[in-house]
Amino acid sequence: MEEQSIKKNPVIQSLFDRKSVRVYEEREIEPEKKQLILEAACQAPSAGNQQLYTIIDITDQKLKEKLSVTCDNQPFIAKAPLVLIFCADAQKWYDAYRSCGIDARKPESGDILLAMEDAAIAAQNGVTAAESLGIGSCYIGDILENCEQHRELLGLPDYVIPAVMVVFGYPTKQQKERKKPERTAMQYIVHENRYRQLDKEQLKGMLEHNAPAGNYEAWLRAFCHRKYMSDFSREMSRSVKAYLEKFL
Repeated sequence: MEEQSIKKNPVIQSLFDRKSVRVYEEREIEPEKKQLILEAACQAPSAGNQQLYTIIDITDQKLKEKLSVTCDNQPFIAKAPLVLIFCADAQKWYDAYRSCGIDARKPESGDILLAMEDAAIAAQNGVTAAESLGIGSCYIGDILENCEQHRELLGLPDYVIPAVMVVFGYPTKQQKERKKPERTAMQYIVHENRYRQLDKEQLKGMLEHNAPAGNYEAWLRAFCHRKYMSDFSREMSRSVKAYLEKFL
């Protein structure tokens, strides 16, 4: 009974209900709601309260259209009323140190990874705020693809990387009614005290809810080729590696 009452908490319930939305009604997000999404993002937990991120609000339609192509050719990006890019930003604190004559080291790989965490947490705050306002969202991990091109498009300096892109809009009726994909059972996700590497049967138990009945291995093989072995996945790894190499 206690567990059921907790799930009825509106914040908790919205986390259970939230799903990616890729089709939007043709209406803008009200300025006051957009402002709330941005303010909520900036209230996110942050390492040392440094807020190692910068949010770029994409309002230029031509830029949206370019991003819809460079981010693995996804036209719905260009149609989204609100497009935000959360950049991992180790530049601004380094600039602040130098502006006061402090002999600070240059940002390194650990600083960038910490900033990536900050950016992702801020993005999730924004997504949760949007959901509470009836506004759908979709994460676009492909912003890490074509890293050099995206950094040039956005005018990013050396110690800033586009970590997360999120698009927002009011979901259509079909999107609201679409079933949320089933999540993996908790027993496979939560390990106690130390990592527990899963064996073949456990891995099947973890993943087979995604596959047509009796067709787990064929589904897994197809998924591997479509996602993990895909050109966009390889490009993402190449882009990030090329960027991070300068810090190693």
